[in-house]
Amino acid sequence: MTTTMTVDAARVELLLSELRLPSMKAIWPKLAAQSDKEGWPAAKFLAALAEHETADRGRRRFERHLLEARLPAGKTLAAFDFEATPMLSKAQIMALASGDVWLKTGANVLLFGPPGGGKSHLSAALGLALVENGWRVLFTRTTDLVQRLQVARRELALESAIAKLDRYDLLILDDIAYVSKDQAETSVLFELIAARYERRSMLITANQPFGEWGKIFPDQAMTLAAIDRLVHHATILEMNVESYRRRAALDRKRGPGRPPAHATQKELEKAAD
Repeated sequence: MTTTMTVDAARVELLLSELRLPSMKAIWPKLAAQSDKEGWPAAKFLAALAEHETADRGRRRFERHLLEARLPAGKTLAAFDFEATPMLSKAQIMALASGDVWLKTGANVLLFGPPGGGKSHLSAALGLALVENGWRVLFTRTTDLVQRLQVARRELALESAIAKLDRYDLLILDDIAYVSKDQAETSVLFELIAARYERRSMLITANQPFGEWGKIFPDQAMTLAAIDRLVHHATILEMNVESYRRRAALDRKRGPGRPPAHATQKELEKAAD
């Protein structure tokens, strides 16, 4: 390599560092050598560099968004048992996974069903699919987020804390029913719901139907106001199925050689405990 070429290569390295193009900096010598060898036009060489940088940025963005989403590991749509939940439309779930229609309008998804029925799996799987499609998601137990917002309120920073959550296109609040009927807890939850209304989306899982939400919010007016904001633009999914955990307990109880039809009522009751 001549002195001039060495100087030029050093300038390229420096300029790409200044422009914060790490992927181009890493790949350009290899592509330049290939370009020289095969006689590429300048446009082809530049396009190859730009495509590599774009792809690498997309990969890093996905990794960053996946990390911040805090999704439970291993919960995917491919692993979700749609046959065990015949009341759900797989086509509808896959449409929700794109996010294009509902997240752009700040709509919500409300997912109801008994404990152990797969609500958390499905919500996390939808969250993962949305991250893969370029959306920003945060998965959290409702009680954990409420406690964080309570701390922010005590520090006179609640409005700022709620505003910071706006960077997420979707908040997944798991197990809303476990929020205690306490004025301090439920008021910050209501403020969050009100702040995101028609602007940013929420996916909420709940063990209890709306008729039982009086156990969450301290008074009827707040209960009705919260429900009104959540359902105004919402897709409501119901998963009234037997608990996955209960079925797994029954399978363990039966053992490998005993068919389900032979389980006794006493065994069913003991496995469900």
